[in-house]
Amino acid sequence: QVQVVESGGGLVQAGGSLRLSCAASGRAFSTYAMGWFRQAPGKERERVAAISRSGGNTHYAESVKGRVTISRDNALNTVYLQMNSLNSEDTAVYYCAAGFVLGDYVLPTIFNSWGHGTQVTVSS
Repeated sequence: QVQVVESGGGLVQAGGSLRLSCAASGRAFSTYAMGWFRQAPGKERERVAAISRSGGNTHYAESVKGRVTISRDNALNTVYLQMNSLNSEDTAVYYCAAGFVLGDYVLPTIFNSWGHGTQVTVSS
């Protein structure tokens, strides 16, 4: 099972960009689908984006389509979330998660390895 640690959050002005990183440790990172989730105060956790083990398949929430790109580098055991045109609705704690998959699927049966999260705050 992999362990994941997020980084790259911070304070950004509306319209700005941030790139979040998720570093994974443990064996066989390339056998895990990876996802980015977020949770804002008083709201339910939302899956923002997910990527298959090869990086060839991705899925995005409607709320971020066209503004966010998920990618991964299996050689570095790292997954990224590039976020552009940020607005106040993007303010949340962002979590990285991993789930084992047998094939090149975007969504595992369960994301069972979670990081502690990184805060993203967008000021208007």
